[in-house]
Amino acid sequence: MSNTNPIGLFDSGIGGTSIWKEIHQLLPYENTIYLADSKNAPYGKRSKEEIIDLCYKNVDFLLEQNCKMIVVACNTATTNAIKELRAKYDVPFIGIEPAIKPAANQSETQTIGILATKGTLNSDLFNKHVESYSNIRVLEQVGYGLVELIEGGKIDTEEMRNLLKIYLRPMVAENIDYLVLGCSHYPYLIPEIKKIIPPHVKIIDSGEAVARQTKAILEKNNLLNNSKKVSEGLFYVNSDSQVLKNILGFETNVFEKDF
Repeated sequence: MSNTNPIGLFDSGIGGTSIWKEIHQLLPYENTIYLADSKNAPYGKRSKEEIIDLCYKNVDFLLEQNCKMIVVACNTATTNAIKELRAKYDVPFIGIEPAIKPAANQSETQTIGILATKGTLNSDLFNKHVESYSNIRVLEQVGYGLVELIEGGKIDTEEMRNLLKIYLRPMVAENIDYLVLGCSHYPYLIPEIKKIIPPHVKIIDSGEAVARQTKAILEKNNLLNNSKKVSEGLFYVNSDSQVLKNILGFETNVFEKDF
């Protein structure tokens, strides 16, 4: 395996680009390939078996592109399939999970909110994490419809704002001081979320932590790209590429591919 081989990332759509941006910022010399399975988004509405099968398909594609590591840039895919992926493939995997630990450890009101997909909140892995913080009140909210709106390019819309108000205001009323975003799509909603929650409520997502873990695993496996050539990466999507281009915010190689 060459150090210059790309890092592969996949998500049930365009949301995982929030993770890609953090990794690219920390590791600008790493070649990357991002796979957006928008056709099957959101994974959060699917069964565990369906999620695992979709993850296998995504990983097979990325390994065909000679990826040296796979980042599962999707909370639902991680919490439902990371164990199976690590057992099936001989390549390092990085998963993402809702950042409960920093929120629980720093909460002064002992009450935190988690906005995530149904698939993440119902997973065994997520619930094991929640159970380990029995002294903290964890308010869970499924973000019904949010991923679909993001995938449709409808972030700055009245429909989005109305949904966020419905989901967030009850948690604020229960005195949360941390809001954990448990879906890689949701960081793109932070500007809208900040208009709804009071300024003392801190928002936490997993992006920076995932980037740091990616670097650590590359170093551990002697896979860090030591070249000094900045790479923006390749992007594949199985739906309209324009939404992905818009969310990235810069011109780059985006390919529409049926997979």
